[in-house]
Amino acid sequence: MRISIITPAAARVRNGNRNTAARWAGFLRDLGHRVTVEQDWSGRPADLMIALHARRSFDSIARYADVCPGRPLIVVLTGTDVYRDIRSDADAKRALQLATRLVVLQEMAVKELTPALRRKVRVIYQSSRTIARPPALTSCFEVIVSGHLREEKDPFRTAAALEYLPGSSRIRVTHIGRALAADAAAEARAWMEREPRYRWVSEVPHWRAMRLLGRARLMVISSRMEGGANVVSEALRLGVPIVASKVSGNIGMLGVPYAGYYPVGNERALARILSRAERDHDYYRLLNNACAARAPLVAPKRERDALRALISEWTSGDRVETRGTRHLPLAKSALFR
Repeated sequence: MRISIITPAAARVRNGNRNTAARWAGFLRDLGHRVTVEQDWSGRPADLMIALHARRSFDSIARYADVCPGRPLIVVLTGTDVYRDIRSDADAKRALQLATRLVVLQEMAVKELTPALRRKVRVIYQSSRTIARPPALTSCFEVIVSGHLREEKDPFRTAAALEYLPGSSRIRVTHIGRALAADAAAEARAWMEREPRYRWVSEVPHWRAMRLLGRARLMVISSRMEGGANVVSEALRLGVPIVASKVSGNIGMLGVPYAGYYPVGNERALARILSRAERDHDYYRLLNNACAARAPLVAPKRERDALRALISEWTSGDRVETRGTRHLPLAKSALFR
């Protein structure tokens, strides 16, 4: 099949959407498909479109649905889609109706959709490759934060928690992530001046980010909203225990009965968990074992097989699909012409 993957992230940008698009393109090419990755649909012929982000990719979604009304259109819902835009944005709402299938990146996201839409939904957990873990630093108990500096990520919550650690704590925080605005960079530098245990290294190549994550004792994901973070998949694959804000997207990745959640925006509660993980070996082991149990969800083979199953819904013969309220015949011959 000729498959067009649309992502609003530019090729030079290292973020979740671009990483997902590149990884899926690789899987689909391995399965024998011809794949193009674009920020906006160029109009070149495609038998199937996969659009990441309902709101930001809406122009491509709408044009493809209009030009190719009988062909499958898969819309992958991001965190801002699921937990904000589909409630209030007209384009995001319309994208849900135009889609033949909706993909969410963790199981809790399904609950945010109406019963009528849930029949379109497939859950595909994002995977990550792994590396041999570098040795942890012996000079401190290193905690990693990996995420671009933007409001949805609540990026400085871990820095704020440092004030509430006991004086004997050896915790140091390394923060990876590009500042998406000048004031965010200034705030990061201000935190480093104020709190010597916090270090912001900005954006680094992915290989280095993986090494920094792999050597850490813990990772914190402090997001206010999250669709199913790539960095959680990376930490699970590397065997790095996670402390997470208690939001739906993190719960969908780590499971409901996880012991490492703290209330969103509460740096005192986060400090208590970090201190406990540093000092209480049984608690640290509990987090580690729980993360190890979730790691198979984010194995590359599982993601590739889920993607293969999704695409095979249109390569296994003639059928009728529903897009919005219209019933559209998808003839197999049309897909391969």
